Amino acid sequence: MAFTLELDRVTKTFDEFVAVNDLSFNIPAGEIFGLLGPNGAGKTSSIRMMIGITVPDSGAVRVFGQPLTRKLLDRVGYLPEERGLYKKMKIIENLVFFAQLKGLAVGDATRRANQWLERLELGKWGNSKVEELSKGMQQKVQFIAAVIHEPEFMILDEPFSGLDPASSLVLKDALLDLKKQGKTILFSTHRMDTVERLCDSICLVNQGRSVLLGVLRDIKASYGRSSVQLEYEGELPLLHDPTLVASSNDFGNYVELRLAPGADPQRLLAQAMQTATIRKFELVEPSLEEIFIDTVESTKAVSSHA
Repeated sequence: MAFTLELDRVTKTFDEFVAVNDLSFNIPAGEIFGLLGPNGAGKTSSIRMMIGITVPDSGAVRVFGQPLTRKLLDRVGYLPEERGLYKKMKIIENLVFFAQLKGLAVGDATRRANQWLERLELGKWGNSKVEELSKGMQQKVQFIAAVIHEPEFMILDEPFSGLDPASSLVLKDALLDLKKQGKTILFSTHRMDTVERLCDSICLVNQGRSVLLGVLRDIKASYGRSSVQLEYEGELPLLHDPTLVASSNDFGNYVELRLAPGADPQRLLAQAMQTATIRKFELVEPSLEEIFIDTVESTKAVSSHA
């Protein structure tokens, strides 16, 4: 199997702080890969090593099967979490400039920039200055700057940041089209619903270490159907029964809960019907958000007892 990116036992420290600790994972060519974790987990530090902004203290980074070099970065697109646009310049000028840095001629760069601006619903803004745009619009321009040179591998740090639902949908469709073209995409995000819909595989990092790694559908299947989605009217005192419910997230007339180990879902349903009118009762695999929270909390507990 050909890997677009390989991280091999990578470690990075800043003074006494270990930002990334013995981190390893591979991304097969043509996959969408999610790098997840709470704030301060080491995601951005890992990404900066993937594109040569910083160098690992130990371990190795390989891109396209080779040790990372400046030349290989011409085949990589990078969207930073912090925007790097020139605010006093026009949008089209920004995009042509960044494309030229990747070797494109002015004519090709202008044509591609205009095509992408139309696609991301920014066509009429091309001659506006960046500072005149909303944060979400600036984010879309930053995305175009990362992909305008048609890289084989795209590294996107929080690509959906600042986007409204409609803009997120446009960007999601663009990512799926790039995948169909055979591109490899790594992105970090806090939006678990987006990861669930887009990613083939994930790596969840916490305190600089990998705590969950693998094919997303296999990870979810390994948890079994231990979650319940329940719509109701009335009261659900059973949510406080530890023999039935391990954890719950109650929105007033809709609740997502995890069954306690060995709990019978039919018993839970029967008990719920005694105190509430049930509109929906569905046994499902846990959401990625639930898995994320459980994994992070369990690693915290292990660390506190270490």
